[in-house]
Amino acid sequence: MKKYIYSLFFFLIFMSLSAQRYSSSLENYEAYKAFRGKPLSDKFSNIVSVKVIYDLRKQKMYYFNSTLIPLHYDFVINYLHYNQDLEVFNNDNYSNTQKNRDFLLGNLNHIKGTDKWIFELAASDHMPVELIERFFNLVKKSTFIGENLKFYLNNPEQMEWFRLEQFKIPCVKSDYIFNEIQYQEVVSGTNIGILRQYKIKDLEKVKPNPDEIVVLDGTPDILPNVRGIIVNELQTPLSHLVLLGKNRKIPIMAYTMALKDENIKKLISKKVELKIKSDTFFIKETDKKIVLKTNSKKKKLTIDNTVTDLVDLSKIPKKGVNYIGSKAQNMSYLIAISKEIPFRTPEDAHAIPFYFYTKHIQKESISPLIKELLAFPNKDSTVWINQQLKKIRDAIKKEPVDPELISKLNLAFKNAKFKNFRFRSSTNAEDLDDFNGAGLYDSKTGILGDSIKTFEKAIKQVWASVWNEASYNERELFGIDQQNIAMGVLVHRSFPDELANGVVITKNIFRQNFPGITVNVQKGENSVVKPEKGEICEQFVAYHFNSGTNDDDFDVDYTSNSNLNDNEPLLSRKEMSRLFMVSKKIEEKMYRYWRKSLFHPVDIEFKIVGENRDLYIKQVRPFND
Repeated sequence: MKKYIYSLFFFLIFMSLSAQRYSSSLENYEAYKAFRGKPLSDKFSNIVSVKVIYDLRKQKMYYFNSTLIPLHYDFVINYLHYNQDLEVFNNDNYSNTQKNRDFLLGNLNHIKGTDKWIFELAASDHMPVELIERFFNLVKKSTFIGENLKFYLNNPEQMEWFRLEQFKIPCVKSDYIFNEIQYQEVVSGTNIGILRQYKIKDLEKVKPNPDEIVVLDGTPDILPNVRGIIVNELQTPLSHLVLLGKNRKIPIMAYTMALKDENIKKLISKKVELKIKSDTFFIKETDKKIVLKTNSKKKKLTIDNTVTDLVDLSKIPKKGVNYIGSKAQNMSYLIAISKEIPFRTPEDAHAIPFYFYTKHIQKESISPLIKELLAFPNKDSTVWINQQLKKIRDAIKKEPVDPELISKLNLAFKNAKFKNFRFRSSTNAEDLDDFNGAGLYDSKTGILGDSIKTFEKAIKQVWASVWNEASYNERELFGIDQQNIAMGVLVHRSFPDELANGVVITKNIFRQNFPGITVNVQKGENSVVKPEKGEICEQFVAYHFNSGTNDDDFDVDYTSNSNLNDNEPLLSRKEMSRLFMVSKKIEEKMYRYWRKSLFHPVDIEFKIVGENRDLYIKQVRPFND
């Protein structure tokens, strides 16, 4: 009976608070629960949040219902009789001084399922240290949380103050939150399928059926043709799995407990509905019908084999996509843009046209193998197909490259400052609007005059990657005519001295209808798009907030810091500023070259190189979101 009375008591408190719009304190967890809602940004999947305002003039604290009142500005207008417009509110109340401030604005966040509580400001808030400490202590005093409350450092300014030991309150970085994440939306959506569990190593021999939703014990190199995918390890947000998944438009999630979750275990071999959202997922048995998509129409690819010479990319080739591929053509655009905007592109950039690949695969040891593969009626035999693909790759590598091509390369690079060159895929089936081909083909290094890492070996390895299992299967899935695939090769100097490398998406991927760029960057040459197990990259969103138009007028919101760099920032604010400005300009200019509408995001790959920390842009393509 006593237990019932306690339960009823807390229920009545919860209902009473839910009806309220705000409170001056949070006396217990039930009070917090009544006001909590989703944060405005989806940068973390395991956070709930209550917005908090301290009125400096009246010296009053307000915790308010974040679901009913999503913005601080909404609250001050509707409940505190504030009468200035949004621009004035932002400029005054996110500034680096107390002067002209009416309010202190923050978020009280809880990491779900833990006793970790985080006090956070907007990343665009430049509140000085003494005000942050005052605000933090006011929150601590007016809530039940006590010593569990920490201040989250989410922008470069706060990171620097922390490094200089200016804070007297307990501070944490992104690893404090990341270490608690169990679930991550990779691609949101809903689908129906038969739930099956596979080991990654099994996928080399077993092909899941297209009506299945699969649970995997790791990240696959090749995405199977299925209705949905659940992996048990967290993903770098701009990894190849993410980009290919977005291209596929199937629901994909990372869930560290996937193999242990009893609810998932009991649904194996049953027809289920999987629904993936930014902060949670739902999976349940269903009798809904599975509707399979089919590609009845083959997508034809264009091959122009009339160009028989190396293409110098310092000049923009006319209709180069048809004979050197999109990646090489886009590099020529980047080189042209770099003459107007302060960034560098890889030196000595040339393209090997389709002609040389086409000529190579027509040899008697290669051509019949490709014909046999494409004529093979039983497409479900994963073992046979993989064996045949390997035979094709081996045959491509075994045959000598036309010596005329090697002579042309040696001549083109004889006076180059560099000896190491990167040979990169540039097919007619990648970097397209509806098919990005992320990570499907190989890049290799060749060294001028070297007897082991020869140009010939690098070229043949890149050509052979046309027939990688991943690339073949992805083209098959998208209905691309395998008869017409052709490989050009983009060649430029390689980067043995890179200090950092990364990817920029010219869009805020964590907050709908809010400006910004999303950046993933990692130390040295450690991959952002195919990270080693356990590696976490630096990730942030940079965006304009105030009304200024200066290149430095932007704010940075960290989601994570690199665990390969002791969770310290990899880029300086000046480097972030340059990257922000350069990427937005590239987006604008690329859509003029592509003759497509503006305001569609692009995917940019960059490097920080050498003693001067030069910014190099090495790739741009449409971002298929």
